[in-house]
Amino acid sequence: MKITERAIEEKICPLEFAVNAISGKWKVPIVWRINEGEKRPSEMLRGIVKVDRRVLNQQLKELEQDGILNKKSFNELPPRVEYSLTPLGEKLVEVLWKLNDWGEVLLEQAQKK
Repeated sequence: MKITERAIEEKICPLEFAVNAISGKWKVPIVWRINEGEKRPSEMLRGIVKVDRRVLNQQLKELEQDGILNKKSFNELPPRVEYSLTPLGEKLVEVLWKLNDWGEVLLEQAQKK
């Protein structure tokens, strides 16, 4: 049995399954940057300050496997790869905007204390 299948069987709660898909320190910033127009890993390395290239590539791969990102490889030298959001990834961005709004409320409350 594949690890993905086992994870699906063990995770009945949709919220837990969704959070698992975007868990990882850099997955949300990666999706956000791609939504903002960055498509190449080198652009993301400059934009996400402390991410390691190996970690970035691993999380990009996981997001692609989960159906959140599309990967397009170009037959060029030097090799070029670009990522884009799938329709599922675009739905995730809608959720992230709502989470951003909630974060603004949390910030306002923290500033009042």
